[in-house]
Amino acid sequence: MSQRRSKTLYILTKIGLDALTTILAFVLAYYLRLWIPFPALPTAVQSFLVYVPMLVVQVLSVLTVFYLNRLYHISRSVSRVDELTQVFGAVSVATMMAVAISILTFKNSVFELDFPRGMILYAWLLGVILIMLGREIHRRTWQRLRMRGIARDRVLVVGSGDAAQAIIQKIQWSPYLGYELVGVVNGSDGMPEVRGAPVLGELQELTEIVDRYHIDEVIIAQPEGTPRRDIAQLVSMCQRGSVAIKIFPDLFEFITTGVSIDDLGGVPLLNVRDIQLRGWKLSLKRGLDLLGAAIGLVMLSPLLMLFSLIIRLESPGAVFYCQERMGLDGRPFQMVKFRSMRKDAEAAGPGWTVKDDPRVTRIGKWMRAKNIDELPQLINVLLGEMSLVGPRPERPIYVQKFRRGIPRYMERHREKAGMTGWAQVNGLRGDTSIAERTKYDLWYVENWSLWLDIKIIVRTILQSLVASSKNTNAY
Repeated sequence: MSQRRSKTLYILTKIGLDALTTILAFVLAYYLRLWIPFPALPTAVQSFLVYVPMLVVQVLSVLTVFYLNRLYHISRSVSRVDELTQVFGAVSVATMMAVAISILTFKNSVFELDFPRGMILYAWLLGVILIMLGREIHRRTWQRLRMRGIARDRVLVVGSGDAAQAIIQKIQWSPYLGYELVGVVNGSDGMPEVRGAPVLGELQELTEIVDRYHIDEVIIAQPEGTPRRDIAQLVSMCQRGSVAIKIFPDLFEFITTGVSIDDLGGVPLLNVRDIQLRGWKLSLKRGLDLLGAAIGLVMLSPLLMLFSLIIRLESPGAVFYCQERMGLDGRPFQMVKFRSMRKDAEAAGPGWTVKDDPRVTRIGKWMRAKNIDELPQLINVLLGEMSLVGPRPERPIYVQKFRRGIPRYMERHREKAGMTGWAQVNGLRGDTSIAERTKYDLWYVENWSLWLDIKIIVRTILQSLVASSKNTNAY
């Protein structure tokens, strides 16, 4: 199947599923209104056929609003939380639009009807639920097809530095994204391959390589500091037919996402180091932390007791493990975790946890993969030493090492350390690049919002409950 046909089929099947689930939601809403006496007992109930014109308007409204909100745009990896937000808003607008159109269009005509408010309410709520369910089925079906080599895009990575290697690793670990990694351009020092991907040539051969290997998408991941003129030249070299071009943002683009304008006596200045958590926002975040920690400790207390017993029975030693970490403003604190390693794990000194680490216990390996070992940190959150969401804290010995080699590393300490964070839900946890993790932490610090915290918490819970590629580095 050609790429054009596969993309057309992808969009048409998604449109068809949205239409079918909208119809199903409307039909169920009609019968629920008959069965459930809310807000009052139904009177003078009309046949379902009377409501068919409004059903047609509802379906067309949903499809139109979805199209205008780019909900049929092909995206490789969309957060379910983000998609739910978009679908909820789009269905809400579409429902109101359908009601308005039905009133204005059908008035004083053979199609004029008095539709029950309860039915509209049910159609709206069921529409959101069933459309999300249909889209999840669609997502999983196409992921399976892509993993079997169907409807995959041939991708070329330009670059061989840390950014390029991070992208190559992500593609290799995420076959469900539907990328076939053809190779790399601009390998350094005559390297034959980069992380298993063959080096196909140098930058000056880019145009020829795109044509020769029938590339569908080019990802430009040049080192930070590459002149904009060079990037623009690479883009022009890749502009061949329908080739998609994506550019990995450098550090400056990360930190200027929420850029603001200041002035110095009338001289305009760009403020690129502003932080979002100030004033009432700090109180709001602290309120979320207190509420979440209190509810979590109460609701999860049976689970905490169960794992305490299992840890105690499996290996000798304490149930909890307290370790010094650096938090807000670089101040040290004692972070509490479930013990997931042997009692003598650090007899030879501190060491980074690696894959199949012999120091990790059997139950400890499972707890780490599911984030269970982090649950006691709810105590740290309740005490105000940590937050539910924020940059993950590191040990002082590692902080001193990282601050010397990673630009702006200490600026992640402008906020409280978190049980989970933006970097972690994007797969940067465990044995991954600290430099890349720092970029995500800085973006979070400078773009904080209450909704972002809620989204990260929901994504963390979902990734812990189901097998996720985001947890592949949790050793």
